[in-house]
Amino acid sequence: MAKVLAVNISEKKGVVKKPIEKGYFQADHGLIGDAHAGKWHRQVSLLGKESIDKMTALGIKGLCTGKFAENLTTEGLELYKLPVGTKMSIGETIMEVTQIGKECHGGCEIRTLVGDCVMPREGIFTKVIQGGYIKAGDEIRVLE
Repeated sequence: MAKVLAVNISEKKGVVKKPIEKGYFQADHGLIGDAHAGKWHRQVSLLGKESIDKMTALGIKGLCTGKFAENLTTEGLELYKLPVGTKMSIGETIMEVTQIGKECHGGCEIRTLVGDCVMPREGIFTKVIQGGYIKAGDEIRVLE
């Protein structure tokens, strides 16, 4: 079963996000209170524990949820293999994959702290189709 390990938030872009108990993801907006939310195609960022584990295997220490500025840290699904347009049920929400990976911006705190960033290669972005709450432990289902 694929699931949410953590919901993470930050008030400004390019910084490590902090875990919260649960978050409200508004339709066509994203996580309320998060710097990346808004009316665009990258409302929510997701990164799998499997991707974080690859960085840990390289000997990088101190990695935890939110360290790569992802809103949702997941487990049990190779997110970057999902095609754009894939819909997922996560907690009370429905999201659609809009982008796989991204260009890393200059001055990225994550790359500075960690030395590398897996997010540009394996992170994915979604837009919120149906709003609702998401909390750690919620199931992620890929919809047909």
